[in-house]
Amino acid sequence: MLLTTGQAADELGCAVTTYRRLITAGVLPELSRRGVRVMTPFWVVRALQERAYPSLNRLNVKEVAVLRVDAARPSEDNCRESIGFAAGLGPDGLLRGLRGWWRCDASSVAAGGVLPVTLSGYVVAVLTGLNRWEKGNGGRHAFPDAVLAGYVTDLATPVKHLTAPQRAGRDIADLLLGTRLPSRSSGAIAYVPTHSSSAN
Repeated sequence: MLLTTGQAADELGCAVTTYRRLITAGVLPELSRRGVRVMTPFWVVRALQERAYPSLNRLNVKEVAVLRVDAARPSEDNCRESIGFAAGLGPDGLLRGLRGWWRCDASSVAAGGVLPVTLSGYVVAVLTGLNRWEKGNGGRHAFPDAVLAGYVTDLATPVKHLTAPQRAGRDIADLLLGTRLPSRSSGAIAYVPTHSSSAN
């Protein structure tokens, strides 16, 4: 059975625009097009519904920062070609687009030791190596030593690519990738307590 974008969003209990981000980012398999409509197999939506929350209490910190991104789009600054997430960018393109410049409390981001990257509430990438940062204009910060510990190219299965050079980074990426990690913030960075993996 195939669902329209609106039907899929209804099944997931999210806005149509939220669901469209997943389509645009290229993380949903077996999509088909009927004219201007994008159709999603029901099993893909069911897999998203059943996606688990991560066990954040395994992290030895009180809270962790979460980078909330949109589907990738061209950047307006000279430091990166794009900003946001797309499965087709590959590890180098993803790292350039995700390691800054974000309005945040850089020391709080660094204290968490890991930065899950979420798209529509699902963890699609994980950054580590956040100990050093650079300050820009308007309270924006970048993390030049950030490491892309892993990313997904398919959220339904999910298909994970563990890219960290160290085992610890690969393990934390494996724990987080593909999980549901809802967060609320007026900006790109939110903070989630580790004692409640489903905290909003």
